[in-house]
Amino acid sequence: MVELTGHSLTVDEVRRVCVNMEDISICKESMEKVKASRNSVDQIVANQKTVYGINTGFGKLSDVIINNDDVSDLQLNLIRSHACGVGEPFSETISRAMLLLRLNALVKGFSGVRPTLVHLLAELINKQVHPVIPQQGSLGASGDLAPLAHVALVLIGEGNVFGKNGEIRSTEMVFSEKEIVPIMLQSKEGLALINGTQAMVAVGVMNYIETEKLAFDSEWIAAMTMEGLEGIIDAFHPAVHEVRGYPQQTAVAERMREWLKGSKLITRQGEKRVQDAYSLRCIPQVHGASWQALDYVKEKLEIEINAATDNPLILNDGKLIVSGGNFHGQPIALAMDFLKIAVAELANISERRVERLVNPQLNDLPAFLSPSPGLESGTMIMQYVAASLVSENKTLAHPASVDSIPSSANQEDHVSMGTIGARHAKIIIDNLRKVIAIECICALEAVEYRGVDKMAPRTRDKWKKYREFVPRITKDRVFSKDIERLSDTLSSH
Repeated sequence: MVELTGHSLTVDEVRRVCVNMEDISICKESMEKVKASRNSVDQIVANQKTVYGINTGFGKLSDVIINNDDVSDLQLNLIRSHACGVGEPFSETISRAMLLLRLNALVKGFSGVRPTLVHLLAELINKQVHPVIPQQGSLGASGDLAPLAHVALVLIGEGNVFGKNGEIRSTEMVFSEKEIVPIMLQSKEGLALINGTQAMVAVGVMNYIETEKLAFDSEWIAAMTMEGLEGIIDAFHPAVHEVRGYPQQTAVAERMREWLKGSKLITRQGEKRVQDAYSLRCIPQVHGASWQALDYVKEKLEIEINAATDNPLILNDGKLIVSGGNFHGQPIALAMDFLKIAVAELANISERRVERLVNPQLNDLPAFLSPSPGLESGTMIMQYVAASLVSENKTLAHPASVDSIPSSANQEDHVSMGTIGARHAKIIIDNLRKVIAIECICALEAVEYRGVDKMAPRTRDKWKKYREFVPRITKDRVFSKDIERLSDTLSSH
Protein backbone atom coordinates (compact mmCIF):
# COMPACT_ATOMS: atom_id res chain seq x y z
CA MET A 1 0.00 0.00 0.00
CA VAL A 2 1.23 3.47 -0.93
CA GLU A 3 0.70 6.26 1.61
CA LEU A 4 -0.01 9.71 0.19
CA THR A 5 1.49 12.70 1.97
CA GLY A 6 1.26 15.28 -0.80
CA HIS A 7 5.02 15.70 -1.02
CA SER A 8 6.72 12.29 -1.26
CA LEU A 9 5.09 10.43 -4.15
CA THR A 10 7.57 8.89 -6.61
CA VAL A 11 7.32 7.65 -10.18
CA ASP A 12 7.83 4.12 -8.91
CA GLU A 13 4.95 4.49 -6.45
CA VAL A 14 2.72 5.77 -9.26
CA ARG A 15 3.66 2.63 -11.19
CA ARG A 16 2.79 0.45 -8.21
CA VAL A 17 -0.64 2.03 -7.82
CA CYS A 18 -1.53 2.44 -11.48
CA VAL A 19 0.12 -0.57 -13.13
CA ASN A 20 0.27 -3.06 -10.26
CA MET A 21 -3.05 -1.81 -8.85
CA GLU A 22 -1.86 -1.32 -5.26
CA ASP A 23 -4.20 0.40 -2.81
CA ILE A 24 -3.47 3.77 -1.24
CA SER A 25 -3.89 5.40 2.16
CA ILE A 26 -3.64 9.02 3.27
CA CYS A 27 -1.21 10.30 5.88
CA LYS A 28 -2.97 11.52 9.06
CA GLU A 29 -0.94 14.71 9.18
CA SER A 30 -1.98 15.50 5.63
CA MET A 31 -5.64 15.01 6.50
CA GLU A 32 -5.24 17.57 9.28
CA LYS A 33 -3.91 20.03 6.70
CA VAL A 34 -6.92 19.32 4.51
CA LYS A 35 -9.27 20.09 7.40
CA ALA A 36 -7.49 23.33 8.27
CA SER A 37 -7.54 24.45 4.65
CA ARG A 38 -11.26 23.75 4.43
CA ASN A 39 -11.92 25.76 7.57
CA SER A 40 -10.36 28.76 5.84
CA VAL A 41 -12.74 28.42 2.90
CA ASP A 42 -15.73 28.14 5.22
CA GLN A 43 -14.64 31.34 6.98
CA ILE A 44 -14.40 33.19 3.66
CA VAL A 45 -17.92 32.15 2.73
CA ALA A 46 -19.30 32.97 6.20
CA ASN A 47 -17.64 36.39 6.22
CA GLN A 48 -18.70 37.09 2.62
CA LYS A 49 -15.19 37.95 1.49
CA THR A 50 -14.71 38.08 -2.26
CA VAL A 51 -12.21 35.41 -3.38
CA TYR A 52 -11.76 34.10 -6.90
CA GLY A 53 -13.39 30.74 -7.52
CA ILE A 54 -15.12 30.63 -4.16
CA ASN A 55 -17.74 33.28 -4.72
CA THR A 56 -16.83 34.66 -8.15
CA GLY A 57 -17.17 33.50 -11.71
CA PHE A 58 -14.24 31.94 -13.58
CA GLY A 59 -11.72 33.10 -16.15
CA LYS A 60 -12.93 36.29 -17.84
CA LEU A 61 -16.02 36.11 -15.58
CA SER A 62 -13.94 36.43 -12.41
CA ASP A 63 -15.40 39.89 -11.73
CA VAL A 64 -18.91 38.45 -11.38
CA ILE A 65 -19.80 38.11 -7.68
CA ILE A 66 -21.82 35.03 -6.70
CA ASN A 67 -24.36 35.03 -3.86
CA ASN A 68 -23.70 32.65 -0.98
CA ASP A 69 -26.88 30.75 -1.78
CA ASP A 70 -25.48 29.97 -5.23
CA VAL A 71 -21.92 28.83 -4.47
CA SER A 72 -22.81 25.13 -4.72
CA ASP A 73 -24.55 25.68 -8.05
CA LEU A 74 -21.46 27.62 -9.18
CA GLN A 75 -19.29 24.55 -8.65
CA LEU A 76 -21.77 22.17 -10.26
CA ASN A 77 -22.16 24.40 -13.30
CA LEU A 78 -18.39 24.65 -13.57
CA ILE A 79 -17.97 20.89 -13.78
CA ARG A 80 -20.81 20.28 -16.20
CA SER A 81 -19.82 23.10 -18.53
CA HIS A 82 -16.14 22.17 -18.54
CA ALA A 83 -16.70 18.44 -19.13
CA CYS A 84 -16.61 18.82 -22.89
CA GLY A 85 -13.60 16.71 -23.81
CA VAL A 86 -13.73 14.83 -27.11
CA GLY A 87 -12.05 11.90 -28.80
CA GLU A 88 -11.09 8.44 -27.64
CA PRO A 89 -10.79 8.02 -23.86
CA PHE A 90 -7.51 7.78 -22.04
CA SER A 91 -6.62 4.26 -20.94
CA GLU A 92 -7.77 3.02 -17.56
CA THR A 93 -4.19 3.22 -16.38
CA ILE A 94 -4.04 6.93 -17.22
CA SER A 95 -7.46 7.51 -15.65
CA ARG A 96 -6.31 5.85 -12.43
CA ALA A 97 -3.15 7.93 -12.48
CA MET A 98 -5.19 11.12 -12.81
CA LEU A 99 -7.23 10.16 -9.73
CA LEU A 100 -4.06 9.41 -7.80
CA LEU A 101 -2.21 12.57 -8.76
CA ARG A 102 -5.15 14.88 -8.17
CA LEU A 103 -5.68 13.30 -4.76
CA ASN A 104 -2.01 13.70 -3.89
CA ALA A 105 -2.20 17.39 -4.79
CA LEU A 106 -5.31 17.94 -2.68
CA VAL A 107 -3.86 16.31 0.44
CA LYS A 108 -1.11 18.92 0.49
CA GLY A 109 -3.72 21.10 2.19
CA PHE A 110 -3.62 24.18 -0.04
CA SER A 111 -6.86 23.61 -1.97
CA GLY A 112 -9.65 24.06 0.56
CA VAL A 113 -11.64 20.90 -0.20
CA ARG A 114 -13.54 18.94 2.42
CA PRO A 115 -12.14 15.67 3.81
CA THR A 116 -15.24 13.99 2.38
CA LEU A 117 -14.06 14.75 -1.16
CA VAL A 118 -10.57 13.46 -0.38
CA HIS A 119 -11.96 10.22 1.01
CA LEU A 120 -14.16 9.74 -2.06
CA LEU A 121 -11.17 10.02 -4.39
CA ALA A 122 -9.33 7.45 -2.27
CA GLU A 123 -12.36 5.18 -2.36
CA LEU A 124 -12.50 5.31 -6.15
CA ILE A 125 -8.84 4.33 -6.35
CA ASN A 126 -9.12 1.46 -3.88
CA LYS A 127 -12.35 0.16 -5.42
CA GLN A 128 -10.84 0.53 -8.90
CA VAL A 129 -13.53 2.82 -10.27
CA HIS A 130 -11.91 4.74 -13.09
CA PRO A 131 -13.55 7.64 -14.97
CA VAL A 132 -13.89 7.61 -18.75
CA ILE A 133 -11.94 10.72 -19.78
CA PRO A 134 -11.78 11.93 -23.41
CA GLN A 135 -8.20 12.61 -24.51
CA GLN A 136 -8.69 15.82 -26.47
CA GLY A 137 -9.67 19.26 -25.27
CA SER A 138 -6.99 20.53 -22.89
CA LEU A 139 -4.84 23.59 -23.54
CA GLY A 140 -2.54 22.68 -20.66
CA ALA A 141 -3.07 25.89 -18.72
CA SER A 142 -5.74 26.97 -16.25
CA GLY A 143 -5.27 23.31 -15.49
CA ASP A 144 -6.21 20.35 -17.65
CA LEU A 145 -9.73 21.70 -17.39
CA ALA A 146 -11.72 19.47 -19.72
CA PRO A 147 -10.10 16.12 -18.78
CA LEU A 148 -10.23 16.85 -15.04
CA ALA A 149 -13.85 17.97 -15.34
CA HIS A 150 -14.68 14.48 -16.54
CA VAL A 151 -12.99 13.14 -13.40
CA ALA A 152 -15.03 15.52 -11.24
CA LEU A 153 -18.19 14.53 -13.09
CA VAL A 154 -17.82 11.00 -11.72
CA LEU A 155 -17.44 12.28 -8.16
CA ILE A 156 -20.90 13.83 -8.37
CA GLY A 157 -22.35 10.58 -9.72
CA GLU A 158 -22.52 11.62 -13.37
CA GLY A 159 -20.55 10.66 -16.46
CA ASN A 160 -19.14 7.22 -17.21
CA VAL A 161 -16.58 4.83 -15.75
CA PHE A 162 -14.81 1.74 -16.98
CA GLY A 163 -16.35 -1.63 -16.21
CA LYS A 164 -14.89 -5.10 -16.62
CA ASN A 165 -12.86 -5.72 -19.77
CA GLY A 166 -12.84 -2.00 -20.55
CA GLU A 167 -16.58 -1.68 -21.17
CA ILE A 168 -18.05 1.78 -20.55
CA ARG A 169 -20.75 1.97 -17.90
CA SER A 170 -22.72 4.74 -16.24
CA THR A 171 -21.27 6.07 -13.00
CA GLU A 172 -24.64 5.85 -11.32
CA MET A 173 -24.92 2.10 -11.90
CA VAL A 174 -21.38 1.31 -10.78
CA PHE A 175 -21.69 3.50 -7.67
CA SER A 176 -24.86 1.61 -6.75
CA GLU A 177 -23.15 -1.76 -7.17
CA LYS A 178 -20.07 -0.77 -5.19
CA GLU A 179 -21.99 1.20 -2.56
CA ILE A 180 -20.24 4.47 -3.31
CA VAL A 181 -22.02 7.69 -2.38
CA PRO A 182 -21.49 10.62 -4.78
CA ILE A 183 -20.64 14.04 -3.42
CA MET A 184 -22.46 17.36 -3.69
CA LEU A 185 -19.77 19.92 -4.40
CA GLN A 186 -19.47 22.91 -2.10
CA SER A 187 -17.59 26.19 -2.39
CA LYS A 188 -14.30 25.99 -4.30
CA GLU A 189 -14.35 22.19 -4.65
CA GLY A 190 -15.19 22.06 -8.34
CA LEU A 191 -12.41 24.50 -9.13
CA ALA A 192 -10.00 22.60 -6.87
CA LEU A 193 -10.66 19.42 -8.83
CA ILE A 194 -9.98 20.84 -12.29
CA ASN A 195 -7.21 23.40 -11.69
CA GLY A 196 -4.15 21.24 -12.15
CA THR A 197 -1.81 19.51 -14.57
CA GLN A 198 -2.82 15.97 -13.71
CA ALA A 199 -3.86 14.89 -17.22
CA MET A 200 -0.53 15.76 -18.83
CA VAL A 201 1.39 14.50 -15.80
CA ALA A 202 -0.51 11.21 -15.65
CA VAL A 203 0.25 10.59 -19.31
CA GLY A 204 3.79 11.84 -18.74
CA VAL A 205 4.52 9.46 -15.88
CA MET A 206 3.20 6.48 -17.81
CA ASN A 207 5.24 7.66 -20.81
CA TYR A 208 8.36 7.77 -18.68
CA ILE A 209 7.77 4.31 -17.21
CA GLU A 210 7.27 2.81 -20.67
CA THR A 211 10.22 4.65 -22.21
CA GLU A 212 12.60 3.64 -19.44
CA LYS A 213 11.88 -0.03 -20.11
CA LEU A 214 12.14 0.37 -23.88
CA ALA A 215 15.42 2.27 -23.55
CA PHE A 216 16.90 -0.69 -21.65
CA ASP A 217 15.39 -3.12 -24.18
CA SER A 218 16.90 -1.15 -27.04
CA GLU A 219 20.35 -1.81 -25.58
CA TRP A 220 20.21 -5.62 -25.50
CA ILE A 221 18.57 -5.61 -28.93
CA ALA A 222 21.39 -3.39 -30.19
CA ALA A 223 23.89 -5.79 -28.61
CA MET A 224 22.32 -8.68 -30.52
CA THR A 225 22.53 -6.60 -33.69
CA MET A 226 26.21 -6.03 -32.93
CA GLU A 227 26.69 -9.78 -32.89
CA GLY A 228 24.67 -10.29 -36.05
CA LEU A 229 26.86 -7.76 -37.85
CA GLU A 230 30.12 -8.79 -36.14
CA GLY A 231 30.45 -5.29 -34.74
CA ILE A 232 33.60 -3.80 -33.24
CA ILE A 233 33.60 -3.84 -29.43
CA ASP A 234 36.48 -1.34 -29.10
CA ALA A 235 34.08 1.58 -29.56
CA PHE A 236 32.64 0.75 -26.13
CA HIS A 237 35.99 0.89 -24.31
CA PRO A 238 35.43 2.74 -21.00
CA ALA A 239 38.25 5.21 -21.60
CA VAL A 240 36.55 6.50 -24.75
CA HIS A 241 33.48 7.52 -22.78
CA GLU A 242 35.18 8.68 -19.62
CA VAL A 243 37.12 11.33 -21.54
CA ARG A 244 33.89 12.86 -22.78
CA GLY A 245 32.34 12.98 -19.34
CA TYR A 246 28.64 12.22 -19.78
CA PRO A 247 27.64 9.68 -17.11
CA GLN A 248 24.67 8.39 -19.14
CA GLN A 249 26.89 7.73 -22.17
CA THR A 250 29.42 5.94 -19.98
CA ALA A 251 26.65 3.86 -18.42
CA VAL A 252 25.30 2.75 -21.81
CA ALA A 253 28.78 1.73 -22.93
CA GLU A 254 29.23 -0.27 -19.72
CA ARG A 255 25.91 -2.05 -20.18
CA MET A 256 26.77 -2.83 -23.81
CA ARG A 257 30.04 -4.40 -22.70
CA GLU A 258 28.15 -6.47 -20.14
CA TRP A 259 25.65 -7.67 -22.72
CA LEU A 260 28.47 -8.67 -25.08
CA LYS A 261 30.82 -10.21 -22.52
CA GLY A 262 31.97 -13.61 -23.73
CA SER A 263 30.68 -13.18 -27.27
CA LYS A 264 32.66 -14.80 -30.08
CA LEU A 265 30.72 -12.90 -32.71
CA ILE A 266 32.02 -9.42 -31.97
CA THR A 267 35.29 -8.26 -33.48
CA ARG A 268 38.18 -5.93 -32.75
CA GLN A 269 39.07 -2.93 -34.85
CA GLY A 270 41.10 -3.97 -37.87
CA GLU A 271 40.01 -7.62 -37.82
CA LYS A 272 37.20 -7.26 -40.35
CA ARG A 273 36.97 -3.49 -40.71
CA VAL A 274 38.55 -0.47 -39.09
CA GLN A 275 35.33 1.24 -38.01
CA ASP A 276 31.65 0.46 -37.77
CA ALA A 277 28.89 2.73 -39.04
CA TYR A 278 27.61 5.30 -36.59
CA SER A 279 24.43 3.35 -35.79
CA LEU A 280 26.68 0.74 -34.14
CA ARG A 281 29.72 2.72 -33.08
CA CYS A 282 27.75 5.60 -31.57
CA ILE A 283 25.21 3.59 -29.57
CA PRO A 284 26.53 4.97 -26.23
CA GLN A 285 26.55 8.54 -27.49
CA VAL A 286 23.05 8.50 -29.02
CA HIS A 287 21.33 6.28 -26.48
CA GLY A 288 23.17 8.08 -23.71
CA ALA A 289 21.82 11.43 -24.86
CA SER A 290 18.29 10.01 -24.76
CA TRP A 291 18.99 8.81 -21.21
CA GLN A 292 20.00 12.37 -20.31
CA ALA A 293 16.59 13.53 -21.52
CA LEU A 294 14.89 10.76 -19.55
CA ASP A 295 16.67 11.84 -16.37
CA TYR A 296 15.49 15.40 -16.96
CA VAL A 297 11.92 14.27 -17.58
CA LYS A 298 11.84 12.12 -14.45
CA GLU A 299 13.12 15.00 -12.33
CA LYS A 300 10.38 17.33 -13.58
CA LEU A 301 7.67 14.70 -13.20
CA GLU A 302 8.60 13.94 -9.60
CA ILE A 303 8.42 17.63 -8.78
CA GLU A 304 5.07 18.02 -10.51
CA ILE A 305 3.37 14.96 -9.00
CA ASN A 306 3.98 16.52 -5.57
CA ALA A 307 3.11 20.08 -6.58
CA ALA A 308 0.24 22.34 -5.52
CA THR A 309 -1.26 23.35 -8.86
CA ASP A 310 -4.56 24.78 -7.62
CA ASN A 311 -5.83 28.34 -7.95
CA PRO A 312 -6.32 30.18 -5.69
CA LEU A 313 -3.96 28.66 -3.14
CA ILE A 314 -4.79 28.84 0.55
CA LEU A 315 -1.48 29.57 2.28
CA ASN A 316 -0.11 30.41 5.71
CA ASP A 317 -2.87 28.56 7.57
CA GLY A 318 -5.53 30.43 5.66
CA LYS A 319 -4.12 33.89 6.31
CA LEU A 320 -2.97 34.31 2.72
CA ILE A 321 -5.07 33.44 -0.32
CA VAL A 322 -3.38 34.08 -3.65
CA SER A 323 -4.52 33.73 -7.24
CA GLY A 324 -1.44 32.52 -9.07
CA GLY A 325 -0.59 30.38 -12.05
CA ASN A 326 0.72 27.05 -10.76
CA PHE A 327 -1.81 25.32 -13.02
CA HIS A 328 0.25 26.38 -16.06
CA GLY A 329 1.74 23.26 -17.60
CA GLN A 330 4.84 24.77 -19.21
CA PRO A 331 7.42 22.75 -17.21
CA ILE A 332 5.77 19.48 -18.20
CA ALA A 333 5.05 20.67 -21.74
CA LEU A 334 8.75 21.26 -22.32
CA ALA A 335 9.62 17.94 -20.66
CA MET A 336 7.19 16.04 -22.89
CA ASP A 337 8.54 17.73 -26.00
CA PHE A 338 12.06 16.78 -24.90
CA LEU A 339 10.87 13.23 -24.31
CA LYS A 340 9.38 13.08 -27.80
CA ILE A 341 12.71 13.99 -29.37
CA ALA A 342 14.65 11.55 -27.18
CA VAL A 343 12.34 8.65 -27.97
CA ALA A 344 12.22 9.50 -31.67
CA GLU A 345 16.02 9.33 -31.77
CA LEU A 346 16.07 5.86 -30.19
CA ALA A 347 13.75 4.77 -33.00
CA ASN A 348 15.79 6.58 -35.66
CA ILE A 349 19.03 4.84 -34.81
CA SER A 350 17.28 1.49 -34.42
CA GLU A 351 15.81 1.78 -37.93
CA ARG A 352 19.30 2.46 -39.28
CA ARG A 353 20.52 -0.75 -37.61
CA VAL A 354 17.63 -2.61 -39.22
CA GLU A 355 18.82 -1.34 -42.59
CA ARG A 356 22.31 -2.62 -41.90
CA LEU A 357 20.92 -6.03 -40.96
CA VAL A 358 18.78 -6.48 -44.07
CA ASN A 359 20.69 -4.65 -46.82
CA PRO A 360 23.01 -7.08 -48.70
CA GLN A 361 25.15 -4.15 -49.79
CA LEU A 362 25.98 -3.42 -46.13
CA ASN A 363 26.68 -6.94 -44.82
CA ASP A 364 27.55 -10.48 -45.87
CA LEU A 365 24.29 -12.02 -44.67
CA PRO A 366 21.62 -13.39 -47.04
CA ALA A 367 19.77 -10.55 -48.75
CA PHE A 368 16.97 -9.33 -46.46
CA LEU A 369 17.73 -12.30 -44.22
CA SER A 370 15.66 -14.42 -46.59
CA PRO A 371 16.25 -18.17 -46.96
CA SER A 372 15.47 -17.79 -50.68
CA PRO A 373 16.32 -14.23 -51.75
CA GLY A 374 14.41 -13.24 -54.86
CA LEU A 375 11.80 -15.96 -54.59
CA GLU A 376 11.02 -14.68 -51.11
CA SER A 377 11.35 -11.13 -49.74
CA GLY A 378 12.20 -12.01 -46.14
CA THR A 379 12.52 -8.94 -43.94
CA MET A 380 12.57 -6.43 -46.79
CA ILE A 381 9.26 -4.78 -45.94
CA MET A 382 9.96 -4.80 -42.21
CA GLN A 383 12.50 -2.09 -42.91
CA TYR A 384 9.85 -0.18 -44.84
CA VAL A 385 7.57 -0.36 -41.82
CA ALA A 386 10.33 0.83 -39.50
CA ALA A 387 11.09 3.70 -41.89
CA SER A 388 7.40 4.65 -41.97
CA LEU A 389 7.17 4.66 -38.18
CA VAL A 390 10.25 6.84 -37.67
CA SER A 391 9.04 9.24 -40.35
CA GLU A 392 5.72 9.55 -38.51
CA ASN A 393 7.66 10.19 -35.31
CA LYS A 394 9.50 13.08 -36.90
CA THR A 395 6.18 14.82 -37.53
CA LEU A 396 4.87 14.06 -34.04
CA ALA A 397 8.13 15.26 -32.44
CA HIS A 398 7.40 18.85 -33.47
CA PRO A 399 7.18 20.65 -30.12
CA ALA A 400 3.65 21.29 -28.92
CA SER A 401 4.88 23.80 -26.34
CA VAL A 402 5.84 26.43 -28.92
CA ASP A 403 2.18 26.90 -29.79
CA SER A 404 -0.30 28.97 -27.81
CA ILE A 405 -3.86 30.05 -28.52
CA PRO A 406 -5.53 32.62 -26.21
CA SER A 407 -8.70 31.51 -24.42
CA SER A 408 -11.38 32.86 -22.08
CA ALA A 409 -11.70 36.14 -23.97
CA ASN A 410 -7.90 36.68 -23.80
CA GLN A 411 -7.78 36.46 -20.01
CA GLU A 412 -5.85 33.23 -20.44
CA ASP A 413 -3.60 34.46 -23.20
CA HIS A 414 -0.71 31.99 -22.99
CA VAL A 415 -1.17 28.24 -22.68
CA SER A 416 1.26 25.30 -22.69
CA MET A 417 -0.35 22.62 -24.89
CA GLY A 418 1.41 20.18 -22.56
CA THR A 419 -1.30 17.55 -22.75
CA ILE A 420 -1.00 17.48 -26.52
CA GLY A 421 2.75 17.03 -26.13
CA ALA A 422 2.22 14.16 -23.68
CA ARG A 423 -0.31 12.48 -25.96
CA HIS A 424 1.97 12.74 -28.97
CA ALA A 425 4.85 11.37 -26.90
CA LYS A 426 2.72 8.30 -26.17
CA ILE A 427 2.27 7.65 -29.90
CA ILE A 428 6.01 8.04 -30.51
CA ILE A 429 6.72 5.59 -27.69
CA ASP A 430 4.33 3.05 -29.21
CA ASN A 431 6.09 3.50 -32.55
CA LEU A 432 9.49 3.03 -30.90
CA ARG A 433 8.31 -0.26 -29.43
CA LYS A 434 7.39 -1.53 -32.89
CA VAL A 435 10.66 -0.33 -34.42
CA ILE A 436 12.86 -2.09 -31.86
CA ALA A 437 10.62 -5.16 -32.20
CA ILE A 438 11.52 -5.16 -35.90
CA GLU A 439 15.20 -4.76 -35.07
CA CYS A 440 14.89 -7.64 -32.63
CA ILE A 441 13.30 -9.92 -35.25
CA CYS A 442 16.09 -9.10 -37.70
CA ALA A 443 18.79 -9.54 -35.08
CA LEU A 444 17.36 -12.92 -34.06
CA GLU A 445 17.73 -14.03 -37.66
CA ALA A 446 21.20 -12.59 -38.13
CA VAL A 447 22.72 -14.32 -35.10
CA GLU A 448 21.33 -17.66 -36.28
CA TYR A 449 23.29 -17.28 -39.50
CA ARG A 450 26.40 -16.42 -37.47
CA GLY A 451 25.96 -19.18 -34.89
CA VAL A 452 23.90 -18.96 -31.71
CA ASP A 453 26.52 -20.99 -29.86
CA LYS A 454 28.96 -18.11 -30.37
CA MET A 455 26.71 -15.51 -28.75
CA ALA A 456 27.39 -13.90 -25.39
CA PRO A 457 25.62 -15.77 -22.57
CA ARG A 458 23.30 -12.85 -21.79
CA THR A 459 22.25 -12.16 -25.37
CA ARG A 460 21.82 -15.88 -25.97
CA ASP A 461 19.36 -15.96 -23.07
CA LYS A 462 17.40 -13.18 -24.77
CA TRP A 463 17.54 -15.09 -28.06
CA LYS A 464 16.03 -18.17 -26.39
CA LYS A 465 13.28 -16.14 -24.72
CA TYR A 466 12.19 -14.20 -27.78
CA ARG A 467 12.42 -17.14 -30.16
CA GLU A 468 9.39 -18.43 -28.25
CA PHE A 469 7.42 -15.47 -29.61
CA VAL A 470 8.89 -15.24 -33.10
CA PRO A 471 9.98 -18.44 -34.87
CA ARG A 472 12.79 -18.48 -37.39
CA ILE A 473 12.00 -17.31 -40.89
CA THR A 474 11.97 -20.46 -43.03
CA LYS A 475 9.67 -18.94 -45.66
CA ASP A 476 7.70 -15.76 -46.15
CA ARG A 477 4.70 -15.30 -43.87
CA VAL A 478 2.49 -12.47 -42.61
CA PHE A 479 5.16 -10.69 -40.58
CA SER A 480 2.82 -8.07 -39.10
CA LYS A 481 1.70 -10.72 -36.62
CA ASP A 482 5.31 -11.26 -35.52
CA ILE A 483 5.90 -7.53 -35.13
CA GLU A 484 2.75 -6.99 -33.08
CA ARG A 485 3.37 -10.07 -30.92
CA LEU A 486 6.93 -9.09 -30.13
CA SER A 487 5.95 -5.47 -29.59
CA ASP A 488 3.36 -6.56 -27.04
CA THR A 489 5.96 -8.58 -25.13
CA LEU A 490 8.16 -5.48 -24.86
CA SER A 491 5.40 -3.43 -23.21
CA SER A 492 5.84 -2.50 -19.54
CA HIS A 493 2.12 -3.06 -19.03
